[in-house]
Amino acid sequence: MHIAVVALVIFLIAALMTMTGRGGGNFYVITLVLFGVGMHEAATTGQFILFISSLAATLIYGQKRVVEWKLVFFIGTLTAVSAFCGGYFSSYFSGKTLKLVFSFFLLIAAFLMLKPVKEAEEKIKARKKMVWYLKSGENDFIVDIKIAVPIIVATGFGAGMVGVSGGSFLVPLMVLACSVPMRIAVGTATTLVSITALMGFTGHVVSGHFDARFAVPIALAGAVGGIIGGKMAMKTKPAKLKLLFAYTTLAASIIMVLNAVLSK
Repeated sequence: MHIAVVALVIFLIAALMTMTGRGGGNFYVITLVLFGVGMHEAATTGQFILFISSLAATLIYGQKRVVEWKLVFFIGTLTAVSAFCGGYFSSYFSGKTLKLVFSFFLLIAAFLMLKPVKEAEEKIKARKKMVWYLKSGENDFIVDIKIAVPIIVATGFGAGMVGVSGGSFLVPLMVLACSVPMRIAVGTATTLVSITALMGFTGHVVSGHFDARFAVPIALAGAVGGIIGGKMAMKTKPAKLKLLFAYTTLAASIIMVLNAVLSK
């Protein structure tokens, strides 16, 4: 296995994934496994790459002020608790079942992101109860607590069961359920992914599956990809970012289905 080739592939994935706020941890793990890395080490290294690349992109998004920190704490807290519960109950389901369920929800997220999103201006004019009104720069948007909280909890629970960061669902959650502008959703989701990836990576390190000599050079390539992806996202029209997210999520769904069908 040539580390330079692996680093190049990781760089390309990181640039594409951070443009959409997806994280792409599942793509990193699949790539490493295809290059002959053992599953435990691939999972640990994948989490490390995810953390470093997302953190690098977060610096870009933070500088451009497209990270809504109130949402980071709100969504982050709920997903952390529900992800723990999902991880706890995951043992009641087979690995193949989890993969198929996860791919089904990925498919739904992809098709929902292909739909046009209504502007939140009219909703903001009519003040309602159980609705959180936020302003980020020149953007006004709302979070309907009654709709958002159940979806956030379900997202965290499902992500925890399958063992992913949930980045594939965070952007649709914010754009469709919370009326968050696409760029702010991408920036905020990327920040959330970096936090969850750090927690996941820490857990893997405790288990002793981390090879720094192999992981650090590849993660640096991911960091460069994260920076470039963040800058490209700021130059790309929100409508195109939305389409890119939908198509990469659809690809992830297909890969997950194939993995479930071919696995024992």
